[in-house]
Amino acid sequence: MNPRIACIALLSLLPFSQLHAAELTLELGNGSQRLSSAQLLAHPQAQTVEINNDVSYKRRMHYRAIPLAALLEGVQPGDHLQLVASDGFAAELSAAPVLSKTGSQAWLAIEDPAQPWPPLGKGKPSAGPFYLVWLKPAASHIGPEQWPFQLAAIRKLPPVAQRFPQLLPAVAASPAATAGFAQYQKNCMACHRLNGAGDSQFGPDLNIPHNPTEYFSSDFLTRYIRDPQSLRRWPQGKMSGFAVEVLSDKALGELVEYLRHMAGRKVKP
Repeated sequence: MNPRIACIALLSLLPFSQLHAAELTLELGNGSQRLSSAQLLAHPQAQTVEINNDVSYKRRMHYRAIPLAALLEGVQPGDHLQLVASDGFAAELSAAPVLSKTGSQAWLAIEDPAQPWPPLGKGKPSAGPFYLVWLKPAASHIGPEQWPFQLAAIRKLPPVAQRFPQLLPAVAASPAATAGFAQYQKNCMACHRLNGAGDSQFGPDLNIPHNPTEYFSSDFLTRYIRDPQSLRRWPQGKMSGFAVEVLSDKALGELVEYLRHMAGRKVKP
């Protein structure tokens, strides 16, 4: 028998869950650990959670999930986490809201291969195999960028300013530009790099070769951030808008001021 056919025949005898096993990598400063979807579904703290307004599915969803804090052995509230998706999306997040027992509650949703989640859209995969979801996200000001789906790895890393000094505004920067650096980390860095700095592989660099404040005139940049598809629409456009409930007018102004400031601080990668 052809070896390839024999291999396919053998695979067909395996349980569905084994054929579609997924692994989540944890790098928390004590080595690397890989946990399979089967292991996580069998976790003693696993339970069904209801998410009333799911960021990715835009509707109520139910997931089998475990508190993310249950996986973060040794992580302290002052630590910094990076959550990396399989498509290169890399969310930066303080460990404090993840570990807190009050306010927002972070849960790792695990897709059961025997009961797959719906696709995110026509011709798209689901949000699985792992997805960070939140109960009461507004309590800790959790934004859409802190809901990474298709999650592949969780890492404990030094803070962004320490890892990427080329992102820092000048010491003499305006208070608005300094505040905008925090908004950039929360809302932009998961998809974009700036001055070549960052771990995301998802979107274009926001300063090299040109900063958006250099080619968006008047109020068009703020309009674009609010609703990208209202200014230019194309099938491959992936950026979603930031509603005022997610990014206030004040915070948006600070973000734009930071970008404008960094246009004068280009550092070629």
